[in-house]
Amino acid sequence: MRTTYLLSEISQDSKIFGGKATALMRLQEAGFRLPATLCISTEAYKQFISGSSIKEKIQLELHRKKFSDMRWEEIWDAALRIRNLFLRQRMQVELAREISNALEKNFAGNSLVVRSSAPEEDAAATSFAGLHESFVNIRGTEPILEHVKLVWASLWSDRALLYRQELDLDFAKSSMAVVVQELVAGEVSGVTFSINPTDATEGVVEAVYGLNQGLVDGAVEPDRWIFHRKEASIKEHYTPQREKFMAPQGDDVILTGLPENKSLQAPLSPEEAVAIYRKAKKIENVFGKPQDVEWTKVGNDFFILQSRPVTAGQDGDKDDKRGWYLSLQRSEDNLKKLRIKIEQEHFPAMKKEAAELAKIDLRSLSDKGLAGELENRLQVKEKWTAIYWEDFIPFAHGMRLFGKLYNDTVSPEDPFEFVELLSNVPLLSKNRNKALRKIGTYVQQRPDLQHAIAAGGAGAINDAEFNRLMEGFISLYGDPFCGTYSDRTCDVSRDELVSVIMQMAGNSTTEKKSQIGKEANKAELESTFLKISKEGGKRARAEGLLDLARTSYRFRDDDNIVLGRIEEQFFKALEEGRQRLKKRHVDGAAHLTARDVLRSLVDKRYKLSGTKAKETPAKQENQHIKARQLLGQPAGPGISRGRARVIDSARDLALFKKGEVLVCDAVEPNMTFIVPLAAGVIERRGGMLIHGAIIAREYGIACVTGVPNAATLIHTGDEVTVDGYLGIVTVGQLDKTISLPGVGK
Repeated sequence: MRTTYLLSEISQDSKIFGGKATALMRLQEAGFRLPATLCISTEAYKQFISGSSIKEKIQLELHRKKFSDMRWEEIWDAALRIRNLFLRQRMQVELAREISNALEKNFAGNSLVVRSSAPEEDAAATSFAGLHESFVNIRGTEPILEHVKLVWASLWSDRALLYRQELDLDFAKSSMAVVVQELVAGEVSGVTFSINPTDATEGVVEAVYGLNQGLVDGAVEPDRWIFHRKEASIKEHYTPQREKFMAPQGDDVILTGLPENKSLQAPLSPEEAVAIYRKAKKIENVFGKPQDVEWTKVGNDFFILQSRPVTAGQDGDKDDKRGWYLSLQRSEDNLKKLRIKIEQEHFPAMKKEAAELAKIDLRSLSDKGLAGELENRLQVKEKWTAIYWEDFIPFAHGMRLFGKLYNDTVSPEDPFEFVELLSNVPLLSKNRNKALRKIGTYVQQRPDLQHAIAAGGAGAINDAEFNRLMEGFISLYGDPFCGTYSDRTCDVSRDELVSVIMQMAGNSTTEKKSQIGKEANKAELESTFLKISKEGGKRARAEGLLDLARTSYRFRDDDNIVLGRIEEQFFKALEEGRQRLKKRHVDGAAHLTARDVLRSLVDKRYKLSGTKAKETPAKQENQHIKARQLLGQPAGPGISRGRARVIDSARDLALFKKGEVLVCDAVEPNMTFIVPLAAGVIERRGGMLIHGAIIAREYGIACVTGVPNAATLIHTGDEVTVDGYLGIVTVGQLDKTISLPGVGK
């Protein structure tokens, strides 16, 4: 069955040609100027899928876990695995030949744009701009065929999966058409809204120099004209700081500096802005609905690239976090700016503030002074928490951006192979663990010191070097138990900390051997990646994005360690206040909120609000709920077996024994000091790039994340086997005669 058509040959059936293609066909019929365009129907997608096992694998991926239980990181991971299925599946010979012949006949080797055209993508009721992928400046038959597959894969992108219900995504019936257009490299490009999404009396024109990609990605700030909608006249013109523009270069698109003469001049004259706005109003008349029109300008001509219904600005559910999830996906240029901000401003300032707070002797403060200090620490914590969510969390997208580039370049069997290139970087958590191991080794080599600790406790030790090491550790990294996990207290004793520390001695030899092997593999993977990138003329970008991703990977862990120190100082002040109120016999002092504590400290007559800090709920043990096998996400390669230690509090961490399997709701950054002792890691929170997965891979420990109700279905003392290759956790005794590779890792 035929799969490729010119716009003049297609029907208005969006189920066959998709919303974007049918809209372009109507614009062409209405006389608007468009780039040369070819449509690949949904039949091509169906043929590609039917000749492979992709459909069944998508079904498996979508039923691995309830969507309602999946965090956005898990959805991104699932989308990446699906994307890799499309990358590695060869297109059928006949299908590839038909598309190739049509490309050669209509475009003869020109640079092209490959766009998605999903059946419901641009329908008025389901228009969600940017859910599917488009690719600019693609040349050569093979690269175009590869990018057609990537557009097909974007039917199952993380963005599309977030809106799966609205898009009616179904692995059995959903499909994707593709629009291939000749690249028109206009001097100016932009987007016009025939109606302002935020004010129905207005219209909007946005324009940038160069290609539209800079505007769409947010890398280039546009000039913006606000129009009186009824009169189609300019109401206001907002002028940005014009510095950069997007331009095609070779087989790529680059962000480059704008010439000085253009930086001082708006990309459109007032007359041109009016002209393109009027075109958008005419396009609105074609479709009978307000339109979001993408265009580019060559000479005096405007080419219409695509048009869709305006949907932004609608009132949404304030509890719907999907828009926020999508906002985390930043452009490469935005990530570079964030990196500078984080490395040069935020991170040094956060470390400095944590260190300054640690110097204050809380016990020497008066009640009024302590209340003031608690207020200050609360404000400091809230300030840095806000910055963390605003800048540090989005910066983590650097890893994901690199992951897609690596997979597009190398097409590896394992879609998460790219993580190997990011690992073995100097993480604060690993440096912290080395410092702990050093103390443990010091104690282990001195039997008399061990006896003294056992007899009188760590607090009574007079060994100068031991005390120096302990004080140095606390000064640099803080108390790893304080503010850790859900109880948020600082009452785990120094004896329990030393008990954990002593178990860390002796791990270094195994770790060094593991690191040597990982470094060799990392070097080989990096060499292959950069070699292929060089052959494609994209080595400079590949090196730059790899460096950015490694920094993103490092701060995914480091920022939380330092933020944890800020939180530790807050909890220490809170705990000091609670203890003082407890001595005054204030009812429920141990669980008062920070606000009640600081007010009670300065006013003995203050009437408590009745609000108490959330207490950790007692774990509901149900011995009747016993799962034999639990399915999660493979997050750290390896197979290991051991007895489970379920972590519900810092007290549970203090009881952890070397060789146990760490089971928890989520591995928080301040908990990672315990991971080197673990035989394996199991957590409810899912994702390949979360803290537990990162630190487990750094130490070569089997890890499975995204296990629903892990800390409820597994009990301390259960024997568990962790399969970090398949993402399976087996609970219960195994046949000891069975040999498992990697067990006991």
